[in-house]
Amino acid sequence: MPDIHPTAIVDPQAEIADTAKIGPYCVVGPHVSLGENVELLSHVVVEGRTTIGSGTRIFPFASIGHQPQDLKYHGEPSTLEIGSNNQIREYVTIQPGTEGGGMVTRVGNSCLFMASAHVAHDCILGDNVIMANNATLAGHVTVGECAFLGGLSAVHQFVRVGKHAMIGGMSGVEADVIPFGMVIGNRAHLNGLNIVGLKRRGFSRDDIHTLRNAYRLLFAPEGTLQERLSDVEEQFKDHPVVMEIVEFIRSDSSRSLCTPGFNDDR
Repeated sequence: MPDIHPTAIVDPQAEIADTAKIGPYCVVGPHVSLGENVELLSHVVVEGRTTIGSGTRIFPFASIGHQPQDLKYHGEPSTLEIGSNNQIREYVTIQPGTEGGGMVTRVGNSCLFMASAHVAHDCILGDNVIMANNATLAGHVTVGECAFLGGLSAVHQFVRVGKHAMIGGMSGVEADVIPFGMVIGNRAHLNGLNIVGLKRRGFSRDDIHTLRNAYRLLFAPEGTLQERLSDVEEQFKDHPVVMEIVEFIRSDSSRSLCTPGFNDDR
């Protein structure tokens, strides 16, 4: 039987794994599913059609699965899917999808959401994403695996953040961020590659050197972006890490591409 504190309010229709733990004053709605070893510490509210994977821990005053902050939402049975082994800290808000965005918000595995982070409707997050305190995602944002969003950063709706990218604290991101890129600024601009993050994730020196060379060519002052992209594709076609950037840029997007600031020479 799950360990449910007597002050918690858990709807009898909710699916609760036998090893789950629900602490004092938590509220769990009827369409919620909590996996093995999920822990709601205290004062956590989980509502909506929300599934939470095994080993995820949710800290006090988090609000998970309540209806989206979207005026176009009219009660459609959208869902929120949260993977395994995530850490969701105090006052975090994560909301389900909408009819206009695929009906689902999805969070991968082993992510960390620090206090007061916000994930809006229809966002899709990969594994090992970190959102620092007060980092916020508007609706329909896609975040690749191992991306890092600094404190007080904000990402515009429909923006794509590539895998292993880093968004600096207090940055406002209005355009797509390439994989392995680093962006900073009030209206964020690309500021080179996330070299520290790549090293921490075990990328080889050769891969990092290749990415540097491709980056310089891709954002050189000569020619158009499409011309330079074709040059990079031809010159680095045998380098998978570079081709991930090429494929990201060539993919359909409703947003422009975040490009370097005037002083960026990496």
